[in-house]
Amino acid sequence: MTAFISSLLGVSEILILIALGYFLAARHWLGPDSGKIIARIVTQVALPAYMVVTVSSKFTAKQLLTLLPQLRYPLLSMAILGVLSVVVMRLLRVEKRHEGLFCSMFLNSNTVFIGLPVNLALFGAKSLPYVLVYYMANTTIFWTIGVYLIQHDGAHAAHFDLKQTLGKIFSPPLLGFIVGIILVLAKIKLPDFLMSDLNYVGNLTIPGSMFFIGITIYQAGIRKAFQFDKDLLGVLGGRFIAAPIVMSLLLMHAPISPLMKSIFIIQSCMPVMTNAPVVAKLYDADTEFAAIGVASSTVLAMVVIPVVMTFLA
Repeated sequence: MTAFISSLLGVSEILILIALGYFLAARHWLGPDSGKIIARIVTQVALPAYMVVTVSSKFTAKQLLTLLPQLRYPLLSMAILGVLSVVVMRLLRVEKRHEGLFCSMFLNSNTVFIGLPVNLALFGAKSLPYVLVYYMANTTIFWTIGVYLIQHDGAHAAHFDLKQTLGKIFSPPLLGFIVGIILVLAKIKLPDFLMSDLNYVGNLTIPGSMFFIGITIYQAGIRKAFQFDKDLLGVLGGRFIAAPIVMSLLLMHAPISPLMKSIFIIQSCMPVMTNAPVVAKLYDADTEFAAIGVASSTVLAMVVIPVVMTFLA
């Protein structure tokens, strides 16, 4: 019960900020383009700064060097989920126009806009390197296999663009993480005034992410978030049931710390990737289905996370 209450309080911090973002969007203080602008500021400015400050100031070279081999766990988990998504898709007889989106949303999770704030609220700054390991795996899978699957639903034949994909994988947040690692390994200390500036900018990450989610839920429509059809229920089952079970089984006897196990399991059952509707729109897939999937899974995640935390305690 203590774990449940603690995680509920952590999630409540996130919910209040999401609700504020929703309220500001509903009052039209934040317009249709505000979400895009905030997302760009968070992912390309605030989050990279946050990565540099946190990694370079809170972790040792030894800690960081032990992390990269752990990429195998989220990668293997998503590979299993990818196969499972196809099986579930066939069993549910998912609509033809949703097949690619269904599989992509089933296996990829929102590791930054929800995953990072939730883990920081639950575990503190010590969770960041483990969050980022999962983020690297998730980002790589989404911008390769996930995007290819979404293209499958569009009007044109799916194709793989290596240059564009590498640009998405080596995104500003990941580059910020890499810069932080280099600073630690090279034992370079940035000037205090620069670290202060990076810290101020990095502090925009959490509220900015939550405002973005609030705006996204408002734009998708809160009522639509609770209109479940079989395709959406299948996606939610993948996110909140299949993903944490698969990850839990993989980590059952893994030689890693309890904290890393908890964070990997929590990251695995995060909501649908917020990029899914953007990519769906780009390739003429069903944008509304993707947007509702993001909204529904985000709202439900606030209930699921305390439950998962209780089992992890």
